[in-house]
Order: sequence, then C-alpha cells, then structure tokens
Amino acid sequence: MSSRTAPRRLLVTGGCGFIGSNYVRERLAQAEGTEVLVNLDLLTYAGNPANLADLGNDPRLLFVRGDIGDRALVADLLSRHRIDAVVNFAAESHVDRSIDGPEPFVLTNTLGAFRLAETARAYWNGLGTEERAAFRFFHVSTDEVFGSLSPDDPPFRETTPYAPNSPYAASKAASDHFVRAAHHTYGLPTLISHCTNNYGPYQFPEKLIPLMLLNALDGKPLPVYGDGTNVRDWLHVADHCRAIDLILAHGTPGEVYNIGGLNEVRNIDLVRELAALLDGLRPHADGKSYAEQIVFVADRPGHDRRYAIDCAKIAAELGWKPRETFASGLRKTIAWYLENRPWTDAITQTRYARERLGAA
Repeated sequence: MSSRTAPRRLLVTGGCGFIGSNYVRERLAQAEGTEVLVNLDLLTYAGNPANLADLGNDPRLLFVRGDIGDRALVADLLSRHRIDAVVNFAAESHVDRSIDGPEPFVLTNTLGAFRLAETARAYWNGLGTEERAAFRFFHVSTDEVFGSLSPDDPPFRETTPYAPNSPYAASKAASDHFVRAAHHTYGLPTLISHCTNNYGPYQFPEKLIPLMLLNALDGKPLPVYGDGTNVRDWLHVADHCRAIDLILAHGTPGEVYNIGGLNEVRNIDLVRELAALLDGLRPHADGKSYAEQIVFVADRPGHDRRYAIDCAKIAAELGWKPRETFASGLRKTIAWYLENRPWTDAITQTRYARERLGAA
C-alpha cells in the first residue's frame, strides 16, 4: 500500500444522493485531515438535502447546487477551493427509469461525466508539479456494466469485458470508457470503482430494500419480478464508503477496483428475510407474517439474472474487506428506517409519487 497523503480538499458530486451523502458523512466523521468538502448536486428527484441537514454547521462542508456538466461552475469550484480530489457519485441510477426514458441517463451519466473529467483535466494541467502528482479523479461506477452472469459463472473481475444490458448500464459503461481514456491519453490520474448493489441509510425509496420495507409497513403488496431468482451481491453503503476512501488515498492512478459485499442473495430470499426480520421488530397486530404480502409480477425487460463481484484485487493491494454481513447490515438498515419514518414520508408523500415505485 502506498504512503501518499490522503486528499484534504475534495469536490464530491452527487453528495445529496444515497451513496454520496453516506460518503460525505463518513469522510467528515473519519478523516480529520479534511479541510474542505464541496458538495455539488443538481438536486434532481433523488438528491435530498435532508440527507445532510444535521451537518449544516460543519465549516468544512460547502453545498453548491449545480450540474456536473456546467464547465464554468466546476472550473470555478476547483480553482477557488484548490481541490485535490474529485469523487464523482452524480448519476441517474434506477434501471426501471432508464427503460422508461433513457435520455436523462445519457445526459448525466455519460455526457455529464465526460464534461466533468474534461474540466478536471484542464484544472489539473494548470497545477504545479507536486499538486499534479497528488490530484485524483475518482469515478464511481457499477457492476452492471459487465452484463449478466449465469448461476455457475465466476464473479466479475476488473478485466471482465463490458456487456451492458440496460440503458442505465450502457450510460455508465460509456462514462467509464471516457474516464479511462482521460488517463491513458492525457495522463489524468483517474481511479474507477465498480460496486455491487448498495443498501443502508438514506436510500431513495424506489430501490429494492426500502421499497419492500415501506410497502410492508403500509400493508401493500411486496412485488417481486419474475420468479424471484435473480441474484445480486449486496454491499452495505458504509463498507463501500470506506473502500472509496482507501482507494482514493492509496489506489494506483489508472487502475480499476471492484468493491463487493460478498453476499449473493436471490431477490425472493432477500424479501423473505426482510419480512422475517420485520415480523420480530414490528409484528402485525393480527400475528400474520409480512411474507404473506409477497406477490410475483411480470419481469422487467432485459432483467439481468445475476451479478457478483470478485474483490480479490482490493483485498490484496489495499487490505479491504467488508465489515458487515448481509444479516447484520440488513438488520441495521431496517432499524434505521423504522427510526426515521419522517424522512421517508417526506419523500413518498410530497416529493415522489409512490405508484411509480418498482419491484424486486
């Protein structure tokens, strides 16, 4: 592991979203050397300032509402705050939404990320020798760029060929290629990570775990796509954030790192486990199990069968491994949502139409 100094002045994009806000929290809580953290977020439907409301008095945190594709704005933020690392979380990320309307995914995930990297490259070119060597551009990607695995296939590695199957995955794949090209063509010190399905606090309620949890509590059906045997590897967001900071501080520029939870679970088994935990934590008055609310619905188009990540590289080079098991992480996640129902109600009742939410 390298001994370089961790970045102290960061531009975090999409920091009001699920993973981004958890990263901002983790960074400010754990990294005492952080001098400035600029959070640039356009506050589209999934960007929620309430995710960071309790940090409003931290003098290190500055919120700026804006688009990652706004080159003048990004250039000003980089130079004015003497940024030494960009961490790009900003993305449209819901597969069902990408199927309904792909264009916003291309504009944000591909064109926006390209423009962000180009603006960072221009800023980096103007730095002194030491500052250029210390600068990092971190692009947060997804395992979905690799396509789908059959039940017996080995997990995705960093060298697995790209084979995106949804507009969302295609838009992220394109952004990965532009970031990679910025390093190999121009020398921009980039880092790319591919993560598996994240879960934890502050996740937007259209995603699987909060959707199923809220539907269960509201007495609504728990819709599971197809036969429920699609498999995902689940990564607690806190483990993901710790991995990002480790890569940012010690990763090799130009390299790609896979981050997984080592928890492959079938969708139907996840929903059943969630129901069983709720049976104990918030039992129905009539004694019925939440599992009785499970219903199977028509599968979505192009639904990938299985995702799984090989984490051997980050484990060997940087010593990272997840701290949470799926059982421990799911229990903590459910407890957080039970304790923070006003947070979800503010989204589902005023900022977002519940009927748009999808299935597992």
